[in-house]
Amino acid sequence: MEGMAPRTEDTARQTPEDTAPQAHENHTAHENQTAHENQTAHDEYDLSAVERWAAEPDKRPGRTAFQRDRARVLHSAALRRLAGKTQVVTPGTLPQVLGASGSGGAPIQVWDASPRTRLTHSLECAQVGRELGAALGCDPDLVEAACLSHDLGHPPFGHNGEQALNEFAEDCGGFEGNAQSLRLLTRIEPKRFVRSRMVTSAFAGAGDDLVSVGLNLTRAALDAATKYPWPRGARPADPKSPKFGVYEDDRPVFDWVRKGAPGTRTCFEAQVMDWADDVAYSVHDIEDGLHAGHIDPASLYAGPERREIFAVAVGRYVPADTDPAELAEALDRLLGQEWWPHGYDGSAVAQARLKDATSQLIGRFCLAAEGATRARYGSGRLTRYAAELVVPRAARLECAVLKAVADRYVMQRAEQELLRADQRVVVAELAEALTARAPEVLDPQFRALFDQAADDRARKRVIVDQIASLTDASARSLHLRLTTRSHGGGQV
Repeated sequence: MEGMAPRTEDTARQTPEDTAPQAHENHTAHENQTAHENQTAHDEYDLSAVERWAAEPDKRPGRTAFQRDRARVLHSAALRRLAGKTQVVTPGTLPQVLGASGSGGAPIQVWDASPRTRLTHSLECAQVGRELGAALGCDPDLVEAACLSHDLGHPPFGHNGEQALNEFAEDCGGFEGNAQSLRLLTRIEPKRFVRSRMVTSAFAGAGDDLVSVGLNLTRAALDAATKYPWPRGARPADPKSPKFGVYEDDRPVFDWVRKGAPGTRTCFEAQVMDWADDVAYSVHDIEDGLHAGHIDPASLYAGPERREIFAVAVGRYVPADTDPAELAEALDRLLGQEWWPHGYDGSAVAQARLKDATSQLIGRFCLAAEGATRARYGSGRLTRYAAELVVPRAARLECAVLKAVADRYVMQRAEQELLRADQRVVVAELAEALTARAPEVLDPQFRALFDQAADDRARKRVIVDQIASLTDASARSLHLRLTTRSHGGGQV
């Protein structure tokens, strides 16, 4: 699947009046359009799966509904903005001088000045998810659309920015990147507009205003992009968990997406996306850390270092009652592979070996899930709610150990801690400044939404949406413009 040229979205643009209200008032037209898009879709997906929240005019034949979903996400401004958003290390903050060294003593390469971003991670996640999903019988375009969508709602500065924004948004429903992704896909990213009477929307004004339905993806695509299908505080296993997938004012579209879904269970494609996400970031964080010189392969054999790694893993990446001995076995299994990089000096040969190890790890984790899932469900096509992705415990523990290694040696570096503290202050001060000077200082899109908001809670949510849309650099730039003092660029 690698190297496949994308099918571009239709370039002809229509005004909102061209698509509303007639197409959305006619239920028969909705059914006809859904059936038309499903003519070349995967046989395992029914008409409900390819239905869109707002019906659209017939499209040219030859493309499936899920191909259109993938194209819409791929061409979205939200996806492009991920190029400027932190994955683990903020873009542009690492040393760019050859000869600098990290904790492992290896030379830092020029590549280290361009670490993986949310965009590169999403593209890598999409490649992994597409191939794993196809091997299990999912529609590959559907899984890829979900993988490309899964991080769209994340704010500047990664999970650090998410934490700061959640504190600001506490009294208007909090902030969670996954819930923001659903909000972005279904209202913030401008693609389709309908009359407000056709859909329920917190952004709809009185009367018959035009309102955004975002990219207007299919039900299956939105469901596949939903990792946590429950509102804030409603996680069945852990009501105190900060993870959730929908804000209260986005419940109408969420309820439509989840129509017929069994409780809080995630669909099969979402499970494939979730595992692809875990695999991509755990493996690639190790690759980046080794290449940058932050991870010394020799330290993974040292007793004290290993205990620190396992302490990071327990409670953060594996359940708190996990026996560290299991984690030790998982790490030893990886260290025992012939392709494992036992040293790294930055040479071309070392880079090739590291890239091979990356490929081997991805294949190891994907084949483990594919084999275990096939062993349980057989060789048929697995889609929607017909199966659960089975990931062996051994694979999950190995993946968790890799996450813990990157956490210990990359994310917990002292300079990164200082940078994260600075970033939290930037988000807090930016939120305060925007609140004081809105709507004049908001982008035109959010200025209009602020003016339409019914109360202070809704207006605060618009400010949250504005901040979440920013890249790391644009957040700092706007903060500098709106405040009397600026924080350093965070050079590490």
